[in-house]
Amino acid sequence: QGIVGADKLHDLGFEHAANLLHQDHLREGKISFLETGLLYANALTAVSETYAKELQTAEFGMGLEGLLRARSDSLVGIVNGVDYDVWDPRHDALIPARYTPKDLKGKRVCRDALLAKYGISAGPRVPVFGIVSRLTAQKGFELVAEAMPVVLHREDVRFVVLGSGEERYERFFKQLQQSFPDKVAYATGYDESLSHSIEAGADLFLMPSRYEPCGLNQMYSLRYGTVPIVRRTGGLADTVEEWDGRAGTGTGFLFDAFRGDAFLNAVARALGAWRDEKAWAKLVQNGMAQDFSWEKQVRRYEALYARVLGRGA
Repeated sequence: QGIVGADKLHDLGFEHAANLLHQDHLREGKISFLETGLLYANALTAVSETYAKELQTAEFGMGLEGLLRARSDSLVGIVNGVDYDVWDPRHDALIPARYTPKDLKGKRVCRDALLAKYGISAGPRVPVFGIVSRLTAQKGFELVAEAMPVVLHREDVRFVVLGSGEERYERFFKQLQQSFPDKVAYATGYDESLSHSIEAGADLFLMPSRYEPCGLNQMYSLRYGTVPIVRRTGGLADTVEEWDGRAGTGTGFLFDAFRGDAFLNAVARALGAWRDEKAWAKLVQNGMAQDFSWEKQVRRYEALYARVLGRGA
């Protein structure tokens, strides 16, 4: 946050502007550059509407929640955009077959190729789970470690993971692959081509994040007809809508409590929907119809800047 000692006032050239700084913190002997910026910015933006609200709580505000609540009228959440020139199965050169919402045969090709890469049998109709992520506590991998061994024991599913990070999580996925060699593949590091292949070849994408300011992979997944299972936090809450089988609406599956049983319940709901081929096709098409392009998202920034400049709403 750019916190420095108040004894640096002179060195920073702030001695004549000390009255404009946060007075309570100045008395405590510190200056925060970020806090000062938040005090005087014409507008504040966060990368999703839900995260803008979460930042005003003690859990997420990192000591700035009081100031953010005081400036809540100036705080706007705008979800990041996706570059569909790069992330779109209609023309993605990094996947083995292209496909569209009206013709999904290419997705089956991508699925079979992904599993074949790791010597895993596809089966006639077996759901494939995917993860592409940094392996950190933020991403909720405690829940994956608690729930996915249960799913793999109970269900005929496949699971492909790409990621690196904390040693405990890398060790978990290596052990999971060893325990289920006919169901699980784990690739460490990052591989751009493989990340596209997982998005295209998986049927379900897991993002059980502890917190997620915006997130991009859930939006990539929607575009690729890969149904996201996410925790209802930050940008995940703003970009994924719970599937309603009766109404035929929604794009994925969400859960609230950061607990393994809540995550497992969301996975079970997703597998229940998977068993109904007609409903699943509708769910996939709903996701592929979403538009999170920068062409759309940037309009909100333009409108915000216009207001700040006094040029209308």
